Amino acid sequence: MNRPITRRTATVTLLAAAAGVTAAGAAHARPGEAAIPRSAQHRHPAEPTVVLIHGAFADGSSWSGVVERLQRRGHRVLVPALPLRGLSSDSAYIRSALDSVTGPVVLVGHSYGGAVISHAAADAPQVKALVYIAAFIPDIGESALQLTDKFPGSTLGQATTTRSYPLPGGGQGEELVIRKDLFRKQFAAGVPVRTAQVMAAGQRPISVAALREPATAAAWKTIPAWALVATEDRNIPPAAERWMAKRAHAHTVTVRAPHAAAVSDPGPVTDLILRAVRSVRSER
Repeated sequence: MNRPITRRTATVTLLAAAAGVTAAGAAHARPGEAAIPRSAQHRHPAEPTVVLIHGAFADGSSWSGVVERLQRRGHRVLVPALPLRGLSSDSAYIRSALDSVTGPVVLVGHSYGGAVISHAAADAPQVKALVYIAAFIPDIGESALQLTDKFPGSTLGQATTTRSYPLPGGGQGEELVIRKDLFRKQFAAGVPVRTAQVMAAGQRPISVAALREPATAAAWKTIPAWALVATEDRNIPPAAERWMAKRAHAHTVTVRAPHAAAVSDPGPVTDLILRAVRSVRSER
């Protein structure tokens, strides 16, 4: 016996036909919904999540201008807080954050955060692109301090002071902070004075041990890389940034910006990240 056709069944059937499903399947759809074939559910894999890693003397707020621009375009963004206590332990912490993300990841690091992402992304299949913003791109066996000293131009040593802090197992560690009166000139030249003052007050110290610890992984050897060279950088010599980017075969842009490029020039930084995002999309 033929089943009577109601207005609901006819409407859902038409919608289902456009989606490529049968009328029988459409009849079981909820009111106002069309049944979607399983094959269609897997045609569009998850969009990449952008994970932003800050560096020394900064915190997650340094990415605010970039986050706003990415979110405005509908991108998912994650900004974990970096402990800044040791390359291995910092990388393990970021790796745990990456493991909580579903789908592909574009992993971005600033300054010391570049060394962290190079380590954390090793053997992390969800990381599809690495983006270095005025950042270290170390090879195995290299430390941040070693790369800083490879080329002339850094004035960080003269601008920092050393403080002691208690280690969890006992004893004292050493950490660096940038003098507040020199912070803007050293780290954020060109950033509005009041903004730089807020950044200086909230700067996150980094342990000397973290800067001395050699890398034990270099994910850029197997994962496509992008790099931004900040030509006014006083922390990492611009020549070192160019050299590291070239060695990593990174897609490189040059911006007249201080070390805090994401604060002073969030537009170009965002544009570079979006180039990496588009590259990940095109590979799917």
